[in-house]
Amino acid sequence: MNPFWSRHVGTLTPYVPGEQPRIEQLIKLNTNENPYPPSPRVIAAITAQAGDGLRLYPDPQSSALKQALSSYYGVAPGEVFVGNGSDEVLAHAFHAFFVQDTPILMPTVSYSFYQVYCRLYGIEAVQVALDEAMRIDPDRYRRPCGGVVIANPNAPTGLALPLEEVERIVRAQPDRVVLVDEAYVDFGAETAISLVRAYPNLLVVQTFSKSRALAGLRVGFAIGQPHLIEGLERVKDSFNSYPLGRIEIAGAVAAIEDEDYFQRRRAQVIATREQLAGQLRRLRFEVLPSAANFLFVRHPEHRAADLAQALRERAILVRHFKSPEIETYLRISIGTDDECARLAAVLAAIIEG
Repeated sequence: MNPFWSRHVGTLTPYVPGEQPRIEQLIKLNTNENPYPPSPRVIAAITAQAGDGLRLYPDPQSSALKQALSSYYGVAPGEVFVGNGSDEVLAHAFHAFFVQDTPILMPTVSYSFYQVYCRLYGIEAVQVALDEAMRIDPDRYRRPCGGVVIANPNAPTGLALPLEEVERIVRAQPDRVVLVDEAYVDFGAETAISLVRAYPNLLVVQTFSKSRALAGLRVGFAIGQPHLIEGLERVKDSFNSYPLGRIEIAGAVAAIEDEDYFQRRRAQVIATREQLAGQLRRLRFEVLPSAANFLFVRHPEHRAADLAQALRERAILVRHFKSPEIETYLRISIGTDDECARLAAVLAAIIEG
């Protein structure tokens, strides 16, 4: 161990993000990025901020963004928290709500950063198995715990719980926070934000990175009742009072305001996803029904790791996970129609030998 580190640092196993290589003419379908640019109004808003005002600190409360989000989702500004990407929002939530005497519950197959947060903050977690169809089973979350964390749609499977099943989990844990991570909700699931008013233990987290094509801007938010938001604000202001800069705030507000652009691009991704799913099924892939901007697939005759390597040799990146529960699957982000057509054609050539 490095002698300059605190003892705790040596025990950490950091999160490993998807590869960001520099390969010419690369088709990059491994990190669930939006294949389309953000709204032109976002670019205009960012450009307008790139002036003398950058010498001044931003609004530490990000009031304009909170107001835009509260209007869009029909909640009060005091029910909105914003942060530097949903990863930071999630980290603050783990710190604020899940350092408990009893373990929190989370799925065995889900966003692996959840386990990283637990190690960082000394939180004990119990991983709850998915059912035989790779779905989250609400009945398995009816047990004493220090809180619950689920992604809906789940990642990397892409499977979504209906809203009534999310509500069953929330209702089963009235004295603990249930965090629903909705990073991919705009691609086919129903948000739980409508439940916030009825459940004081529900916190919903979303991001601008996926459906609003702002992964490079780093903006995330949470919606919950004011007592939960106050907990997040207390952690945030003990860590970094200015998590969002002027450019981030302006760009995110503009993204919310351009609803027509958002809906058109979202529909494009969904349509391409369904088209690619059909092409892969014709190649004999098992394709889980996705409500996200990616597909989770496996082939009965080809190892996923071998397929991923063969694609990489042809300048196409997809994501392969080595954990035993899902090592037979590939996660394929949805690109443009042309990118997905190229992927399907290359896979056909590989499979046909």
